[in-house]
Amino acid sequence: MTGLLDNILGGLALGSVYALVALGFVVIFKASGVLNFAHGSLLLLGGYLVAVLHEHLGFAGALAAAVLATAAVAGALDRFLLRRGEQDPRAAHVQTIVTIGIDILLVTDLARRIGGDLLTLGDPWGDEVTDLGPVTVADSRLAAIAVSALVIAGVFALFRFSPWGLALRAAAEDTEAAALMGVRLVRVRTLAWCLAGALAALAAVFLAAFPAPGLERTTGQIALKAFPAAILGGLASPPGALAGSLLIGLTEALVAGYQSELHILGEGFADVAPYAVMVLVLLVRPAGLFAARGAARV
Repeated sequence: MTGLLDNILGGLALGSVYALVALGFVVIFKASGVLNFAHGSLLLLGGYLVAVLHEHLGFAGALAAAVLATAAVAGALDRFLLRRGEQDPRAAHVQTIVTIGIDILLVTDLARRIGGDLLTLGDPWGDEVTDLGPVTVADSRLAAIAVSALVIAGVFALFRFSPWGLALRAAAEDTEAAALMGVRLVRVRTLAWCLAGALAALAAVFLAAFPAPGLERTTGQIALKAFPAAILGGLASPPGALAGSLLIGLTEALVAGYQSELHILGEGFADVAPYAVMVLVLLVRPAGLFAARGAARV
């Protein structure tokens, strides 16, 4: 029973961090129709900036600087590399392919800088643990759940109550109608990319914290595990991204915790379990768990 509770808490912590990354996928897709495959490199960039700045600025200062810098880089990538000329929804597929090239360039440069090192981010939790009844939990996991919950609640409030959130929802429903009603699509899209970059930088802190050994050049690949979470919930559904992330996090943690009982599935099955869950769910719900049902004219 103790092992089950430990796996569940670990899965919730992992799922909450995946939710930060998955929300980045969703908000960019809602604003621009682009699947941002460079999201993992933005996450790695945010973590790297925290690692190199925390000795000079302290952890809080380094995190703030990394979040702002990564948000600015994400917005600049969209403004100067992806979006050229007039807004054209048909260009989304081409722009999605371009993000793959951007990812390769960023990851190559960051991997060269990191090398084979394990970088510490100077987080205040260290390797401290807390006893919650029969379960011992790393403080970093508790912090991940608490901080992610606050940030996600803030993002949902932004979607629901801010003028930008209203504009984003309007643009996602009908781009042309939103433009005719005065919605500034360029601003909506740029802010969406900036928000996604900021969320990725924040997620990097918890993905590199204890019990992980630190930030390494492959840390950005973890963001790809949040991609099935976004697909599961429906790419245009923020609540779906949250639900899908928790499902993926719990699945990965439980499979890893009971690997010995699941040895028939092969070693390291926890790494592919998120994709297996995605395939199984999409066989039943091809549009995702929370995808809106659209009206079809016949």
